[in-house]
Amino acid sequence: MAHFHVKTKKGRPYLYVREIARVNGKPKVISQTYIGSPEKVASLARGSVGDNVTLKVEEFGALWLSRKIDQDIDLCGIIDKIVPPADRETGPSIGEYFLYCVLNRMVQAVSKNKLASWYQRTAIQHIRPVDLDELTSQRFWEKWDRVSETDLYKIARTFFERLWQVEAPSADCLLFDTTNYYTYMASHTDSELAKRGKNKAGRHYLRQIGLGLLVARDSRLPLYYSVYPGNVHDSKHFEAIMDEMFGVVCGLNKTKERLTVIIDKGMNADDNYACIDEHSRIHFITTYSTYFAQDLAATPLERFEPVDTPENRRLMVEGKAEECLLAYRTMGEYWGKERAVIVTYNPSSRRKQEYTFNDKLEAIREHLLIMRAKVRDKAPHWRNEGAIKDRYLGLCAKMHMPHDLYELTFAHSDAGLSMNFRKNAYLVARKQATFGKNIIITDNTDWTTGDIIQANLDRWQVEDRFRLSKDDDLVCVSPVRHWTDSKIRCHLFTCVVAMTYLRRIELKLAAAGIQRTAAGVMEDMRKLHQVLSMQKGERKPRRRLETPSKTQAEVLSAFGHRVDGSGVLQPSDR
Repeated sequence: MAHFHVKTKKGRPYLYVREIARVNGKPKVISQTYIGSPEKVASLARGSVGDNVTLKVEEFGALWLSRKIDQDIDLCGIIDKIVPPADRETGPSIGEYFLYCVLNRMVQAVSKNKLASWYQRTAIQHIRPVDLDELTSQRFWEKWDRVSETDLYKIARTFFERLWQVEAPSADCLLFDTTNYYTYMASHTDSELAKRGKNKAGRHYLRQIGLGLLVARDSRLPLYYSVYPGNVHDSKHFEAIMDEMFGVVCGLNKTKERLTVIIDKGMNADDNYACIDEHSRIHFITTYSTYFAQDLAATPLERFEPVDTPENRRLMVEGKAEECLLAYRTMGEYWGKERAVIVTYNPSSRRKQEYTFNDKLEAIREHLLIMRAKVRDKAPHWRNEGAIKDRYLGLCAKMHMPHDLYELTFAHSDAGLSMNFRKNAYLVARKQATFGKNIIITDNTDWTTGDIIQANLDRWQVEDRFRLSKDDDLVCVSPVRHWTDSKIRCHLFTCVVAMTYLRRIELKLAAAGIQRTAAGVMEDMRKLHQVLSMQKGERKPRRRLETPSKTQAEVLSAFGHRVDGSGVLQPSDR
């Protein structure tokens, strides 16, 4: 309950509205708002100054929703059970430090330095009270420093087990993929995780950390994650974690007897598929580079036929049969065994690839014309055949084009060096024959062609989680600003939990018939405020929620709540 509190400074009274709540079992001032002199408050109580006076406005909706989705999982309880408070330890528990970080990353991710000031703008003290003075970067460092790699593994394992119990996602088909996140860590800082490698955001000059994520198909809920050094190839990491990952999934309750993991061509390696073949319950669907199977990719379109997928059915209804995905199925020996092989053809992708290819081919031709003119004019630095070939190879590499599409010839005579070139029509046509095509390989030989293709297309679900993790507001994994491996692991765990909770919100709304993205919901709910105001003629200030919009009311209703006429959040059944 809010109450007035008078402070005397230099003999003059100053009036505040104070609110007190129990934090860690002890009463503490959780909110203090200056409102003016006692005379001003008296005039407010008499109703002589306006109708209503707003004293404080705080964000409520998105933070309440974040806290609500955690209640049946109880992340704080899981962590505190594994890493209990030390003797004479004060302040929030380690689990609370994780929880407040997760809640922030679900709404508007900020650094640990800015976390306390961000929470001051919210109604956190009326959702889950905390001593904001304790939420400093130094305290995060001290608390997280007590969490060992083994502890974090146990925490993550328990978290996903609890998630499985609550949500019971289908686990007959799983999707695995990897990504990486750059850091600003200095080169001389010791780290086993932050290494330079091929960064997916193009920041190759920065050190990076890799993240592998296993997601349940359809529900898109993460079931397992792994953190690995940024210079380790995807296939090597997949090999290192396969036994652990499959062991975790197979050990979960209600797991189907037959599991299929969907991966991309970055995981392809003989040892990986030999390991999968040894697991009787595990099967795979993967893509294969057309570069290593050019004869297969050049299969004539006459041998392709439409497949039964939801997208193709939609195109047929709209009268766009020419845009349908086509497929050619055969068998082939890959990684030591006979596998089902499907080549797909997408007309839309072909047009895009052909346009880009022809544009680049013409750009190379124009560069070659310039190069030939410089050789003919005996320009400086253009008189050495080897140097000219190196420039051409560098040009092709820069444009990501094969260097054999044009053939360069040189002739030496008394007049000097001359250069000519011609397009290799055969190789160009062969390259164009692969446009719009994709190769899928699986050991699920009993699956229909449509089921295999649709499962492979569903890889976007794990990629969608990665896109969310790189959102500027929600989750926002990078840039990773921690510089010790233990803190990096803790940071990535909070981000994975935030991703999981945001997806749970989407599923909860979908069950109520509301199809909205987590980003859209959180942005909308942030606009639902809690207001501390002084009503005309009242003697005490009070808190109330703003009247929710139609979309905000739908979200509250999906979570079993409503805002009554007096601005109080109530369970819907009251």
